[in-house]
Amino acid sequence: MTRFFLPLVATMAFTGIAAVAQTMLEDTDGDGAYSYEEMLAAYPDLTQELFDEADANADGAIDADELAAAREGGLFPA
Repeated sequence: MTRFFLPLVATMAFTGIAAVAQTMLEDTDGDGAYSYEEMLAAYPDLTQELFDEADANADGAIDADELAAAREGGLFPA
């Protein structure tokens, strides 16, 4: 039983750490998209140029589709 239990506990601990390490985005104004300031809170090293590259329709915000595309393209970590 110990052989099974210890790897299980280690896996659960690692999974918990990975979940905490995920980037948490918050739509603070509730408009359904992320402004530069909202993205900056989650990605402190974000530059305006990178934000503009992810903002495909150039409306000044990154919506869910743009965010998914940027993550798939490697601009932002998943």
